[in-house]
Amino acid sequence: MSVSAPTLLGMGTVTFVDETTTGGRTAGPRLPVTEERLTLRELIRRRTEHETAREDTPSAFARAVEAFGRNGFLVLVGDRQVEELDETVTVGPETEVVFLRLVPLVGG
Repeated sequence: MSVSAPTLLGMGTVTFVDETTTGGRTAGPRLPVTEERLTLRELIRRRTEHETAREDTPSAFARAVEAFGRNGFLVLVGDRQVEELDETVTVGPETEVVFLRLVPLVGG
C-alpha cells in the first residue's frame, strides 16, 4: 500500500504576473502554496518576502499595501478583481494573480 506525502496534498501554485494598462505583461515568481484559501494581504506578503532581502521585507510589504490602498494597482485572481486586503481568495493547482499597475493620466 502506498501513501502519498502529506505535503503534496492540496498544494497549489501561485504565479504572479505584472501588467500595465498599456499592455505590458511580465511573468513574476511562481510560489508553492499549501493553503487552499489565503487573504490578498497574505499573498502580497509572500510575494514581497520572496522578492526582497529578509531585512527589506517589512518596508517593501508596507509600501505594497500602501500602494494598493491608494489604487496604485489592482489585483485580479482568475476573472475576479480582489478589492480588499482581507478578502479571501481560493488557490488552486495553478492560480494566476495579476497585479495591474494603473498608469496615471498625464496632468491627472
